[in-house]
Amino acid sequence: MSVNSVARVIPAWVMYFLLLVPGGLLFWQVLQNPGPNPVETLEHGLGEYALKILILGLLITPLRDFFGWNLIKFRRSIGLMAFFYVFAHLVVYLLLDKQLEWGPIIKDITKRPYIIAGVISFLIMVPLAVTSNNWFIHRLGPVKWRRLHIGVYAAVILGAVHFVLMKKTWQVEPLVYLAIFVLLVGYRGVKRMRRA
Repeated sequence: MSVNSVARVIPAWVMYFLLLVPGGLLFWQVLQNPGPNPVETLEHGLGEYALKILILGLLITPLRDFFGWNLIKFRRSIGLMAFFYVFAHLVVYLLLDKQLEWGPIIKDITKRPYIIAGVISFLIMVPLAVTSNNWFIHRLGPVKWRRLHIGVYAAVILGAVHFVLMKKTWQVEPLVYLAIFVLLVGYRGVKRMRRA
């Protein structure tokens, strides 16, 4: 059975449940084995899952172009789940890490470059998540809706930069994420230029 045949049979909503599994397992692992810093483990784990799911969403177009795999119907659910993990990452930071102490939070937002990059990425993603439904597509029209959602490329690059800067030293894993995002966004950019 081909990938496209399987994709046609599986409803798009199944992706929501599949992508909830890693977060649920992470939460369960932290409960079972908190370790020295459970809040940091949860916070960083949720952020990394957000990056992985964003990569999954960006892979849909090249997979179609190079292998003929039509997974477009899953793109919305993948994008919304990526936003869910980003939001959960932010909630853990605000509630568990900073315990809603707004002085330190504002200091982070204004002084720490990796926090600034992460906040800007999140703010870009908010309108994308809000408008990821048929009502807004009809309301805005397909052309305006697509233009708005081009913002995802800036959001993913900033998310990867957030991860790189957070480590404070040049570590391989964050740089690999950044390179993958640059490659996937660059691919889309070249494709758009060729169309133009």
